[in-house]
Amino acid sequence: MQNSFKRIFLVVMDSVGIGEAPDAAEFDDKGADTLGHIAEHMNGLNMPTIGKLGLSNIRNIKGIEEAKQPLAHYTKMQEASNGKDTMTGHWEIMGLHIDQPFQTFPEGFPDDLLDQIKEATNRGILGNKPASGTEILDELGEKHMETGDLIVYTSADSVLQIAAHEDVVPIDELYEICEKIRSFTMNDQYMIGRIIARPFVGKPGAFERTSNRHDYALKPFGRTVMNALEDADYDVVALGKISDIYDGEGVTETIRTDDNDDGMEKFIQSMDKDFHGLNFLNLVDFDAKYGHRRDPQGYGEALETFDKRLPEVLDKLREDDLLIITADHGNDPIHHGTDHTREYVPLLVHHKAIKEGKELPIRKTFADIGATIADNFDVDRPDYGTSFLDDVNK
Repeated sequence: MQNSFKRIFLVVMDSVGIGEAPDAAEFDDKGADTLGHIAEHMNGLNMPTIGKLGLSNIRNIKGIEEAKQPLAHYTKMQEASNGKDTMTGHWEIMGLHIDQPFQTFPEGFPDDLLDQIKEATNRGILGNKPASGTEILDELGEKHMETGDLIVYTSADSVLQIAAHEDVVPIDELYEICEKIRSFTMNDQYMIGRIIARPFVGKPGAFERTSNRHDYALKPFGRTVMNALEDADYDVVALGKISDIYDGEGVTETIRTDDNDDGMEKFIQSMDKDFHGLNFLNLVDFDAKYGHRRDPQGYGEALETFDKRLPEVLDKLREDDLLIITADHGNDPIHHGTDHTREYVPLLVHHKAIKEGKELPIRKTFADIGATIADNFDVDRPDYGTSFLDDVNK
């Protein structure tokens, strides 16, 4: 088949759910509604551009007017895999189905794992509990500088994070430590999604995390659409933490970003490049800075800031470009706890030839995105997912 689009731009608004999924109660997420609750808290979201694409056509979001002639085809997607974390959502987007959820550690990590870390690093351990990355530095940063012990903590995600001051544990040593931990946490006993190096600088009372963060993820359990694209010599440009999420599998170019603003800036710049394939962006701040910290005000303001950059994205799209905007799970900042929430996610699909976007059938799996991308570039399709390419070409 002849390719329909030369370039596909896929934007994942990390954690921007659009209402509880049918199985939300099984995940203790009855009533979760990330976008709806944020909009209520803000007394309406000011997001006119995504409104024109058709966000409120999926379901009404306070403050966002329903588009009479939406610029995108629109619907929502339900996650099929067993989980609600970042890696599960992203891997499913690219065609995988995860049956066994990644482990989380709400009570901290088991003693046998801590003993392995101590033996492998010749350093002690501080913390070992779920914590905010900034708060744990305030609590333990000074003691870490005195002892050289590693600050080990987790979150609601399946992550083991190692925080260390760059003057106490040099960057290369911290990376080597994380690589060692990754090597003995690759099995089903621990099933930890990511080992994360979290370097910081500064003095007690004024610690700051640096941009030298590095994630060591499990490799995807099977081939993804990104692998198929790379094998067929298409470009796969990964922005933000995309490369880390897939452990570099199927990625031909990695562009690191500092935050949402930097991510949007580099994404918009990358649209000027003449490539052939997929450009894949994750905007993590919605999740990490506002969802987990249960900050609906900050979340809402970040959404409005994102919307202000969307006109530049739309202006730079070429006639043979396709733009897909979606999310990977929810993280309702009004919901109990600090965990992700099991929700539908929005799906907006835009290209220049759309005169009036139509409602697509509700997708039963995120893998429909991967199937559509594979269909477009005529590469091996994943076992999961149904292409909606023909629907969006109408």
